[in-house]
Amino acid sequence: MSYLYLKKETKSKSRRQKILSKILFGIGILFFLSAALPIVSFQLGYSAKFKQIIDPLSIESYDRSSSILGDMTTDYSQLSNWFVDDPKLNPDSKILSGNNQTTYYISIPKLNIKDAIVTLGSMDLKKSLIQYPQTALPGQLGNAVVFGHSVLPQFFSPKSYLTIFATLYKLEPGDEIIVNFDKSTYKYVVDEMYEVQPTDLSVLEQRFDTKNLTLITCSPPGTTLRRLVVKTELAL
Repeated sequence: MSYLYLKKETKSKSRRQKILSKILFGIGILFFLSAALPIVSFQLGYSAKFKQIIDPLSIESYDRSSSILGDMTTDYSQLSNWFVDDPKLNPDSKILSGNNQTTYYISIPKLNIKDAIVTLGSMDLKKSLIQYPQTALPGQLGNAVVFGHSVLPQFFSPKSYLTIFATLYKLEPGDEIIVNFDKSTYKYVVDEMYEVQPTDLSVLEQRFDTKNLTLITCSPPGTTLRRLVVKTELAL
């Protein structure tokens, strides 16, 4: 007659496994809350005060089947992916060649952003802020449109271009933005803030009766659901 001996699992080992599983579960919950709470907080505390600008054409082209966090498969650190149908973002366009590249600097005192590089002639938002092609240069009549990357606000660093606009939503009308361009310093003042659909090209329009600077990033921070637009006007 054969016998099979099975060692009984000790209670202490079983208890350690239960404790470990609870710890891992708790860590998972903390990670989830660290991502979800800033978005919920933004929606409750900030998004409600921004005007929602609705362009019927942008609504028609907006993909409502996308994730609740927006399109998370597209690399939005490349400006060429923000408005894929815009011919000005064609990589073969002359305006994107290195010989036509222009660089200047933006400071936003309220957000501790100092001398952030703005590049015209690049698409890589990991390396600098990007001025949209064929928009007015600082100090000129028209609208200089500058894009920056954002992430969840807790990762904000004024020195990292991947996070630099993560707290842009904290600006308010009257806040100042300083631009150093072509050996001249310009002071812009925040005029209005609003949100648009990701496909809304109206934010790029040029009017030549005022001198504007517009800052644009994803909203809420850490998602690609909408675009936050901060429109400023040159102070006299």
